[in-house]
Amino acid sequence: MMNMNRDIQAKGYIQRGTPAFKKANLALFAAAFITFANLYITQPIMPIFTKEYHVTPTMASLSLSLTTLSLAFGLLVFGSLSEAWGRKNIMSVCLIITSVLTVVIAFTPTFELHLTLRVIQGFAFAGIPSIAMAYLGEEIEGNSVGAAMGLYISGNTVGGLSGRVIMGTMTDLFSWQTGMIFLGVVSLIAAIYFIWALPSSKHFHPQDLHLKKLAGTLISHLRNPVLVLLFLIAFFLMGAFVTIYNYLGFKLAEPPYLLSMTIIGWLFIVYLVGTFSSTWFGMLGDKFGRPLLITLGVLLMLLGVVLTLPVSLFYKIIGIIVLTFGFFGAHSVASGLVSRYATHDIAQASSLYLFAYYMGSSVGGSVGGIFWSRYGWGGVVGFTMGLLVVSIFLALKVKKLSGRNT
Repeated sequence: MMNMNRDIQAKGYIQRGTPAFKKANLALFAAAFITFANLYITQPIMPIFTKEYHVTPTMASLSLSLTTLSLAFGLLVFGSLSEAWGRKNIMSVCLIITSVLTVVIAFTPTFELHLTLRVIQGFAFAGIPSIAMAYLGEEIEGNSVGAAMGLYISGNTVGGLSGRVIMGTMTDLFSWQTGMIFLGVVSLIAAIYFIWALPSSKHFHPQDLHLKKLAGTLISHLRNPVLVLLFLIAFFLMGAFVTIYNYLGFKLAEPPYLLSMTIIGWLFIVYLVGTFSSTWFGMLGDKFGRPLLITLGVLLMLLGVVLTLPVSLFYKIIGIIVLTFGFFGAHSVASGLVSRYATHDIAQASSLYLFAYYMGSSVGGSVGGIFWSRYGWGGVVGFTMGLLVVSIFLALKVKKLSGRNT
């Protein structure tokens, strides 16, 4: 075992328990924090947009849906570019742009301009997630990848939580513009730390940027049945998850709840259970098999959605906790499987996974608005349950195919 550790260190791979592992993970945690705090910053204040900009709930949801749509297409671009230009440089530039745009968006006088800047910001967001996943797959020692991926995903949960809590609280105390300015400045400081702390790649081998070749490799990923199933799982899971969170604020702002923006923002503290479940599921997946853990995560999500049906606020909170726990656990395991089953161009495969993931957010978030407007919360629950049932069948198929491949 000691000789094996020496071999790993000699090859330059980052191993769990070393100072390099801690430094790399803190840097990527900061990147995940910036990305998801700024991405979901408008989610808890959509009811405010309907009043200040005089738009419908479905239109207000475009502040997130269009952003994730732009992010999804940007992932295909940046994932390919990073195969030629490297990992750290692209992530660093995108983090700086993301942070600055959050401050600028605070001063938008019209909703149309707000949406335009959010689309641009969505494209900048794309320069982080798939590249970060590829970096982990290339630089972290194999037996440590599951834990490292879980820690990175936990940065997503902390960032998503912080952005929502900051916006909800700042909106009530001052204004939503103040919240954006504050978060933009914090994000800029974190971006500077990322640039300083992240170790340079040692196992990245740049490729010539040939569009025809890149298109061919993208298509080859789509011929891998396990990868395609994982992409579909990402689409349906994220569609269900975002739909619940998008319209929960609208539900809790109306009778009989009439909750303030501060309380609605702080309800997102349940994201912390995702910090635990993403890391825990990642480690369990290394021991007991990842496909089984995906199925378990989806079943927990389904249970959580059902628990939001009763009028009781207590049951709704418990349901959101269970939903979040299952979602981040399943997501961390599925994203880790992409790196395992991609036989080449890992960043591209990760980009396709996240493309499906954020397309699910965009499509699910918008279509969910139709169900909310026509059928209320029961319609939202029914829509998301349908997405999750499909996800269960897909996860079982992954288990079958991955077992055959093993």
